[in-house]
Parts: sequence; structure tokens; C-alpha cells
Amino acid sequence: MNDIIQAIILGAVQGLTEFLPVSSSAHLVLFPRFLGWEYKGLSYDVMLHMGTLGAVVSVFWRDWLRLVKDGFARPAAPEGRGLWLLVLATVPAGLAGILLEDLAENVFRGETWMAVNLALFAGVMWFADRRAGGVKSLADLTVKSALLIGLFQALAIMPGASRSGVTITAALLLGFSRAESARVSFLLSTPIILGAGLLEGFKLGFGVMDPATIAGFLSAFATGWAAISFLMRYLRTNTLLPFVVYRALLAGLICLSFRG
Repeated sequence: MNDIIQAIILGAVQGLTEFLPVSSSAHLVLFPRFLGWEYKGLSYDVMLHMGTLGAVVSVFWRDWLRLVKDGFARPAAPEGRGLWLLVLATVPAGLAGILLEDLAENVFRGETWMAVNLALFAGVMWFADRRAGGVKSLADLTVKSALLIGLFQALAIMPGASRSGVTITAALLLGFSRAESARVSFLLSTPIILGAGLLEGFKLGFGVMDPATIAGFLSAFATGWAAISFLMRYLRTNTLLPFVVYRALLAGLICLSFRG
């Protein structure tokens, strides 16, 4: 029962922090350390990510249906390029995940790395948010902007950077509105989470699907759906400042907690 309760809590942490720009990977490492729980490893984290994959698909399935339909029916037309540009933007993160897997599993998960990344990318996010005011949407995505957002997304292999945080930041710097920056970020999360989940699934087989993992999956799905819905509404009229402050405070807490 304790394993199931822990899985539900970690699933909720994953669901909320995957889409709020505060770094889910950092929280999944830090939460067990703060509470004295055993960290279950990157593979378990990825399984929780599959719950958030279900959440983002449940919210954006109409967008993906249209993107796939237009992408194959009219790949050269403006309406059809969106699918392939999102695929292009996924490539850098996919390569980073394959080439830097050992670093992601070990070195990047140190407390110093996470604190630095939380603070550093909070500053970059704050700068981008201060400049926000663009009106671009997904229809304005180009090869150049897709590659730039994709390169930012690759940075999220480091816990503390935040996949949603860095992609929203990149989109803001390119002139997208806050709400559309979040939309682009959420759509980009679909292929990268799916790819990571499939890769780890082949390694783990089906033995990992115990009751605790299922509970974590369902918790991540429910809280992920709530986080997406909240952030899409919030960013229509509000700034990213609360998330910047939270990241800076969390970085300070890490330094105080693990300085010895």
C-alpha cells in the first residue's frame, strides 16, 4: 500500500510539473530525496511520463488529427507543414536523449546541476517573458524556428531546465504569444514523451506494470490534464513570473538542503 501511495504522489508531481515550467525531472529526483524515499530510477520516471502523454493527447487529439491529416494530404501547403516542422523540432531532443543517456541518468541528476539549471533557466524565462508581446501562432512556425525550439528542448535532458519551460521560452523569444508558446510546447511534448516511453518500454518489458505503476500512471494522467487546462487559460492574461520565482526559491532550497 505504501508503494501505491508513493506512486500516486509521484504521479501527481509528474503530472503537474511536466507541463508547468518548473522541471518534472528535477521534482521526481528531489521529492524522494526530501521525503527519504528510494529513487526508482529514470525508467520509472518515463513510465509516469506516459501518463502525461495520455493527458496531452486527450487535450490536443483534435489538433493532432488535423496535423496528421493535412501533413500527409498536403505536405507542401502551409496547412500541411505543421506536422513535419514539429517532427523536425523533435529531432535534437531525440538525439540528445540517445547520445547523453548515461549523463542524464547520473551526472545531470546531482543537486548542484539541478539548482544551477533551475536558477539559470529561470533567468532566461524571465527575460523572454519580459519581452513577450508577440502574436505568432503554430501557423507561423518555420524551419528555422522549429530547429531553434528543438535545440532548446534538447536542453531539457538536464533536470532543472524543464522541457516545457525551455520550449515556451524559445517560442516567446521568437515572437509567439504566451498562450501559443504553451500550445507549441505541449504539442512538442507528444512525440518526445512517446519516443522515450517506447524506448524504455522495450528495455523493461511488461514486468513494470504492477499496481503501483498503474496508480502512478493514472495519477499523472489526471493531474497532467488539469495542469494543461490551467496553464492554457492562465497564460492568456498572465505572465510567467510566479514560475520564475518558484524556480529560484527551489534552487535556493536545494542549495540549503544539500550543501553538506
